[in-house]
Amino acid sequence: MTFGDQGTPYDPWAAERERIRRARRARAAVTAAVGVVLVAAAGAGMVLYSGDGENEGTGATTSGSPRAAAPDVRVSASLPSDAPSALPSLLARPVIRPEQAFPSKSVRLEDGSRYERVDLATTTECARGMSQQLAAVVQQGKGCVRLTAALFTDADRRSQITVTVVSFRRAEDSGTVFGMASMDPVTYQVVSLDPPPQAGLPTVPPGSAGVFRRLATVRSVVFANGQWGDGSESGEAALTKETEGLLKRVNDTVVAYEEGKGGNL
Repeated sequence: MTFGDQGTPYDPWAAERERIRRARRARAAVTAAVGVVLVAAAGAGMVLYSGDGENEGTGATTSGSPRAAAPDVRVSASLPSDAPSALPSLLARPVIRPEQAFPSKSVRLEDGSRYERVDLATTTECARGMSQQLAAVVQQGKGCVRLTAALFTDADRRSQITVTVVSFRRAEDSGTVFGMASMDPVTYQVVSLDPPPQAGLPTVPPGSAGVFRRLATVRSVVFANGQWGDGSESGEAALTKETEGLLKRVNDTVVAYEEGKGGNL
């Protein structure tokens, strides 16, 4: 069952998933007709903002530039022989709950920037909030326990940043998902939330530029998808700063919980 901030069952990822499906069907049809491989820089027709390629796990490409079709490969992860002795106790803890990962509707980061949480959705049927490719990777392991996503906007109500916490039964599966998403953040992505009607925010136009980032904890992967609500492709640095700031804040909260220290968001 999936629930949002209003407490009523619904699927908040449905509209975005359908846009992803339609974009991929359209690309497949054109590819079959002309006999070439068409590529896009994002699953829903959006393009990624440019990245320098040196930042760990960014996976970003120059906005609007072609990217090679994703190879059919698998990344597997196993625990190293020198894994921390405390790891078993960390894995024994229950996964973080929605109210623990996102306890506040108003967030202030260390740089003074403020954000409003305009939606919160959670589900134990994690495939609802993932691309089909990412869901397939998850199914290869022992499975996802819970997926929780929150949609934030900045003080100017211009940005729309979805931060998603995906928690797994095994640390190995967390590592596998993080590896695949880092290698190809477009194919192996979580689905952004559309703003609910009561938020008074526009739905981001299909094909808009976006920033995809992710961090890993012991048993979770925290994703952040950032876009401007009007679909603007300018202001890359500002959007990246907002996206990475919220990602780090939520990731710190998940790490603190997994280590038994509580949260700080």
